[in-house]
Amino acid sequence: MSNSKKLARAHSGLVGELMIPGDKSISHRAVMFGAMANGTTEVTGFLSGADCLSTIACFREMGVHIEQKDDSVTIVGNGLDGLKEPKTVLDVGNSGTTIRLMLGVLAGRPFYSTIAGDESIASRPMARVTKPMKQMGTKIDGRDSGNKTPLSVRGGTLKAIDYVMPVASAQVKSAILLAGLQAEGRTSVTEANATRDHTERMLTAFGVSVEKEKNTICINGGQSLQATNVHVPGDISSAAFFLVAGCVVEGSRIEMKNVGLNPTRAGILKVLERSGANLTIHETSNNGGEPRGNVQISGGELTPFIIEGEEVPTLIDEIPVLAVLATQIKGTSIIRDAEELKVKETNRIDTVVGELAKLGADIEATDDGMIIRGGKPLTGGSVISHGDHRIGMALAIAALCAQGDVTLQEFDAVNVSYPRFFADLSSLMD
Repeated sequence: MSNSKKLARAHSGLVGELMIPGDKSISHRAVMFGAMANGTTEVTGFLSGADCLSTIACFREMGVHIEQKDDSVTIVGNGLDGLKEPKTVLDVGNSGTTIRLMLGVLAGRPFYSTIAGDESIASRPMARVTKPMKQMGTKIDGRDSGNKTPLSVRGGTLKAIDYVMPVASAQVKSAILLAGLQAEGRTSVTEANATRDHTERMLTAFGVSVEKEKNTICINGGQSLQATNVHVPGDISSAAFFLVAGCVVEGSRIEMKNVGLNPTRAGILKVLERSGANLTIHETSNNGGEPRGNVQISGGELTPFIIEGEEVPTLIDEIPVLAVLATQIKGTSIIRDAEELKVKETNRIDTVVGELAKLGADIEATDDGMIIRGGKPLTGGSVISHGDHRIGMALAIAALCAQGDVTLQEFDAVNVSYPRFFADLSSLMD
């Protein structure tokens, strides 16, 4: 990605309605679970972004018949035993969700596979997943003793484990549960802080019994998935950019339709509410265990915020754009306990701080987050997404309130999760 884009500045309020594209996390899981299930699964509202298309490609490589057109996907599953040994390397592209959850699927399959991705994936830690997979009996190897891709997997008979999570990661939790589904006995995962629970909700929708007591999730091996229809809600992580845009551009009034309101993902709504944002939330339905609704935001005078502790996993992907919001609030905002940002598509602590500083933000990196002293106008300049979709979109929101021209390098990184992002943003400025 080497192209650049001059970002738009807002000369008046952003006004309009948006239908938020499908949730990336749920779209991944809908394809995976449909491929592992018995029968035909129909998915609507699918996010046709690069990451989710990588998941489709991986399962096609294992012999699953999948038809996809825009936001509709049909998956013809033949159960876990219907998955075949891939003839080539499973390429996850830029998708951390794909590779980590796929390791849980491959762990119990009686064949050999190799899985890899792009340069970003090659730098991201995989031992957090491969360690529990090895404890369950999977043979996994790769660079850095199985911590880096490419990874080779020889799946087979698994034994159940009781695993206490050393880091808060829904991806690791999900991989263990998917491996536990194929293990002999009862597998449990205990979290210090609750992470997004899309896997537990969707497994239940596919007919699998999942038990939860406090922060421990249990699954019995030997259960099979039964095909079902999945309607994917809009991605709150994508809505987040417009939620912040509505706050930072005076005179804005934006309504977002069909937004996922899963409480393990909706931390940004709580931050905005306690900061004083004019926010209206109307829940409309609860399909497949995933609540959804319409969210309206309009500008107002906000107070600084602190994000820390158990709240962090509920908004980890929204921190880049929340940092942009903090630059526009008078006073000091603080983000703590967000070390996980260091192992995303980029080191998002350093990347957010470095790029916003180019625009004149008073922002400082810490070991586990950042300190933002807001109220200082942003200036123009040239910034770069570093191939990270959420950094690219966050910088586009920053440009709305900058006093000079902002040019974004590698702007098409946004296609990973929100291909029509710039068109939607433009529609609010017409």
